[in-house]
Amino acid sequence: MSSEPSVDVIYENALRRLASRAPGHRVRHATTSDLDSVIDINMNELPEHYPRSFFKELLEKYGRAFYVAESPTGSVVGYIMTRVEIKPGFFKHFLVRSGHVVSIAVRREHRRLGLGYALMAFAMKSMHEDYKCSEAYLEVRVSNKPAISLYEKLGYRVVKVEKGYYLDGEDAYVMARRLP
Repeated sequence: MSSEPSVDVIYENALRRLASRAPGHRVRHATTSDLDSVIDINMNELPEHYPRSFFKELLEKYGRAFYVAESPTGSVVGYIMTRVEIKPGFFKHFLVRSGHVVSIAVRREHRRLGLGYALMAFAMKSMHEDYKCSEAYLEVRVSNKPAISLYEKLGYRVVKVEKGYYLDGEDAYVMARRLP
């Protein structure tokens, strides 16, 4: 699909964006010592929350694609956590290794610096290279226009609507892309 930039191009763009728009920030693999910060970001920036054990399990099982964004002072200001699923594909009608972006968030005061783009880029690269996923997908609130726009820039497209997906009853777009 020509609208899907390659994972390598996205990754290189992310590195350039970090250098120009977020000097001193960096993206790195999450560690167990980051979990308190990650959970705090989740609790304060997103309406959907998970038990600590869920974050810990995803870090242990899929840590190569669990990243944090760090500020120049060393504070964790964003994260992305994923998992790998074997499921019917969105683009091929048989079982595929699919990378699922479970949660991504950046603290409000650090948004619009390209950190969300960078977190997605790093996770997509890991899902493809480390976990051999042939596609990636995520759910996003239909009202979350900034996130939808970001995912579209990364080559994701809406593949279905999940009615009443969120606890408050809002629908979710399921967005997916190939990971060539």
